Amino acid sequence: MKVLMLAPQPFYQERGTPIAVRLALEVLAKRPETEMTVLTYDEGKKILIPRVQQERSFLPQFLRPIRPGISWQKLVADIFFLFRTFSLLVGRRKEQFDLIHAVEESVFIAYIAKLIFGIPYIYDMDSSLSLQVSERWKWSRLITPFMRLCERIVIRRAVAVVPVCDALAKIAFGHGARDLEILHDISLLDFEEAIPQPLSLREECQVPLHLPLAVYVGNLEPYQGIDLLLESIALHRLDGKGSVIVIGGTEEHISFYRQKADSLGIASSVSFTGPKPVTQLPTILNEADILLSPRTQGNNTPMKIYSYLHSGKAILATRL
Repeated sequence: MKVLMLAPQPFYQERGTPIAVRLALEVLAKRPETEMTVLTYDEGKKILIPRVQQERSFLPQFLRPIRPGISWQKLVADIFFLFRTFSLLVGRRKEQFDLIHAVEESVFIAYIAKLIFGIPYIYDMDSSLSLQVSERWKWSRLITPFMRLCERIVIRRAVAVVPVCDALAKIAFGHGARDLEILHDISLLDFEEAIPQPLSLREECQVPLHLPLAVYVGNLEPYQGIDLLLESIALHRLDGKGSVIVIGGTEEHISFYRQKADSLGIASSVSFTGPKPVTQLPTILNEADILLSPRTQGNNTPMKIYSYLHSGKAILATRL
């Protein structure tokens, strides 16, 4: 079976969906009867995955970097992605793909491909696209009924829908999915392959051993609720009673939130380290007393929750 995976993501980057795409490719490529081809954005470091042919769609410099979540840059990038997809499909007319595995919004491209080429598709559902758009841009709520209709159509036409959590499965079922297989995200903790940090978190951020330590790991996009986190810290007046370390984010986001922490008078209680390799995640989480997930948007379970649970530490999360 020849399978084309459409993954409109930078590949490879150590963040949610690209990590899930890599894990899926590594598993699917082990099937001797399956020939895997994956199409991604032309951004991110190149990695070798045995028995997987990797293709990339053109990504203009003015659209880089493609950040997590929905954005106008991602929507424009998807136009180039659409043309590259159909270039691949036209080029494979004589030995056409048997199946398309569509990740996130590429399901709409897969739906068009089915209408033209008759290729069935599976919908890898990592989020509710209509909800994601309406939460990102308030003006889009005017067309929310239309977006839900489009979502319903592509879900009903898929041979199978693979949501990553129960909340998304409920949406897919409500839209009339023909076959539903929940495939939960997994923990990224690998204790055997873990690489210790050069310095412990407490040493790096100068947090005394006697203070309780709370840790957040992930990107710092607005939907992650870092604003809520900082405002909550200000309410609790942690100075001298505890410390919070925020791991991840771009330089732009880190600078913004450092300024916000300073304006709230909590700069001494919050540290921003920037991104850390996934291989250091076991040692990082092991140092925490409390793990934080303050996300304010979306109904899909954050991938970090599974690693948090695996660590055995207490978790404070928003109830979405």
